[in-house]
Amino acid sequence: MSSKNLLAIVLIGMLIFSCKPSEEKNETVDLTTQHELIFPKGEKITNNNFIGDVWVHMQVRADSVNQNSVGTVTFDPGARSNWHSHPNGQIIMALDGEGYYQEKGSAKKMLHKGDVVKCPANLPHWHGASADKEFIQIAITSRVDGPTKWLEPVTEKEYLK
Repeated sequence: MSSKNLLAIVLIGMLIFSCKPSEEKNETVDLTTQHELIFPKGEKITNNNFIGDVWVHMQVRADSVNQNSVGTVTFDPGARSNWHSHPNGQIIMALDGEGYYQEKGSAKKMLHKGDVVKCPANLPHWHGASADKEFIQIAITSRVDGPTKWLEPVTEKEYLK
């Protein structure tokens, strides 16, 4: 038997066994208390740029070769960033939970798994979790024209509006 045929048989076998349906027909999973994370939760943020408990796991740190940073941010219910802006904008990709995003002068938007937001350059905005659900996002930020500019905290009135 040739090595190509052997490889094909092994791959087909792996595919068959990895796609085997569950033995239990009525198996359910409570997604509100148990879910698999794609990336680690990361380190708890301890600076004054956030309200509530927030964690970040950096997948990519900006450097001289690639000036984009990519991080997964996990917000506990009610947690959020301060108002801030990015010289080159930002992209937010919702991975799980329920979150908010708001640009200065606009209404707050609800974010759910699969939503993507393109934050315009130099436009103050904030993002975070809803009042009663965790929110997990990926933040992609260019550092070409400088770092994030952090502004004032989001007030309770602004958050609840």
